[in-house]
Amino acid sequence: MTDPIADMLIRIKNGYLSRGKTVSLPYSRFKEELGKLLVKKGYLGEIKVESEKKKTKKTIVLGLKYRGKEPALENVKRISKPSLRTYANFKKLGKIRGLGIFVISTPKGLLTLEEAMKIRLGGEVICQVW
Repeated sequence: MTDPIADMLIRIKNGYLSRGKTVSLPYSRFKEELGKLLVKKGYLGEIKVESEKKKTKKTIVLGLKYRGKEPALENVKRISKPSLRTYANFKKLGKIRGLGIFVISTPKGLLTLEEAMKIRLGGEVICQVW
């Protein structure tokens, strides 16, 4: 797998399309932080990190959230890809517009576009979620 973040986002989107309750995926610290950010912003219900007793292999279980019958997350767009990284300094971040939230990877961790603008910090534009 060349892009685990895109895989995570598509698994979440497919989970919503199939009206599932949870989605599980292989563990990484970056995915865990992205999941926590999506929970904080209301796009996911909960996040759990589970590990098997005999093995050290961890998985992330994401609880999907619905508003009535509609999914909380309608679509995702991966912006920075392994083949073409997209970085933006503070001035360029002010020009980014669109629906939902943009996730920015900064030296202070994963932040939304608004949080990064408040502390005047740029970084890699990971994805857009709406």
